[in-house]
Amino acid sequence: MSDFKQVRVQQLDPLEEELAASSARGSLSHHALQPPSRAGSSAGCLSSGSALLLLQLLSLMVLAGLLVAVLAQVSRVPSSQGQEQELSKQKVCQELTQLKAGVDRLCRPCPWDWTFFRGHCYFFSKSQRNWNDSVTACQEMRAQLVVIKSAEEQNFLLQTFKNKGSTWMGLSDLNEEATWHWVDGSPLSPSLTYWNEGEPNNVGEEDCAEITDSGWNDAKCDAEKFWVCKTSSSSCPNT
Repeated sequence: MSDFKQVRVQQLDPLEEELAASSARGSLSHHALQPPSRAGSSAGCLSSGSALLLLQLLSLMVLAGLLVAVLAQVSRVPSSQGQEQELSKQKVCQELTQLKAGVDRLCRPCPWDWTFFRGHCYFFSKSQRNWNDSVTACQEMRAQLVVIKSAEEQNFLLQTFKNKGSTWMGLSDLNEEATWHWVDGSPLSPSLTYWNEGEPNNVGEEDCAEITDSGWNDAKCDAEKFWVCKTSSSSCPNT
């Protein structure tokens, strides 16, 4: 019995050795085909992630540079327009200054807003005052409330402020009733009067004269009416 077991053991030993060798070869092959460890894989992944992050940072830097360039260009546009507007203003001011200098060199017999007629200048008011205040207003402008010296002047006045309403002239009988004098002290000439029919009638102390569309009329001096100033015109030098 023991001899039989010994013989069987001897017969199995070569087989076991073959199986052991085959097992060893399979283990080596399995080890050779096994994928890399996780540590190596993580290192590779970290390298790829760093490259991607760097690329993203570079892209952001490029975009930031472009944005700065665009903003700089936009910021220069208003400044350029402002400079152009300033230059335009300066040019207009220079042209106005030159124009004013040219106008000043022109001879004007009357001030602005005054009307010239036969050697005299006339100012027609746009506001209303009583007779005494109208006299003062003309004096402040170095003129006098209009004194009418001719039929032509009378017609000129009527045509100029036609349909404007009653207007004070420099005639009154404040110093002596029924004795009319101009503001320059000269008496009213009987041959140069343009009273309306029935005037002056001195109804209710009417001591100041006004011009109406139809002629002269006496009125109360405290009534407010338009007024006309008159002064001599300036002489222009010969050029």
